[in-house]
Amino acid sequence: MISSMEVSLYPLGKESLGPDIDRFLETLNSFNVTVAPGSMSTVITGETSELFRAVEAAYTSVGEGRSVVLVTKISNACPV
Repeated sequence: MISSMEVSLYPLGKESLGPDIDRFLETLNSFNVTVAPGSMSTVITGETSELFRAVEAAYTSVGEGRSVVLVTKISNACPV
């Protein structure tokens, strides 16, 4: 099943957010999903199981050793 997921990453306690967000996006892009970054969130589209694998890996890549918040929404009904 194809789904779309909107994700917003919030690194906590850092002056510069860019490096963590860049690492998050780089990890997402290493999976077989379409990544569309926006100014406030990113939409990723692909096979549902691949979306979850990609988000788990990306979250782990930025979350180990630092505090982050990740907000997600997923749908198989939104236009893709």
